[in-house]
Amino acid sequence: GIEFIDSYVFNKVEYIRFNSTVGRFVGYTEHGVKNAEAWNSDAGILGQEQAQLESYCKPNADIDYSAILDKT
Repeated sequence: GIEFIDSYVFNKVEYIRFNSTVGRFVGYTEHGVKNAEAWNSDAGILGQEQAQLESYCKPNADIDYSAILDKT
């Protein structure tokens, strides 16, 4: 399967991440935890993140996979 991970980094420190397998945001700093709580309670934000798996990841994975197979 394909997994979409959207990481947010500030000053080289990841503070929050969305993982399509988990289906929610996880915060890694105090600021990230607060954002995760807010963003996880917003169905619109979660829906937009989850939609990236279908609209971006899967079509591009198919293209990349085809390109790899063509070279072997």
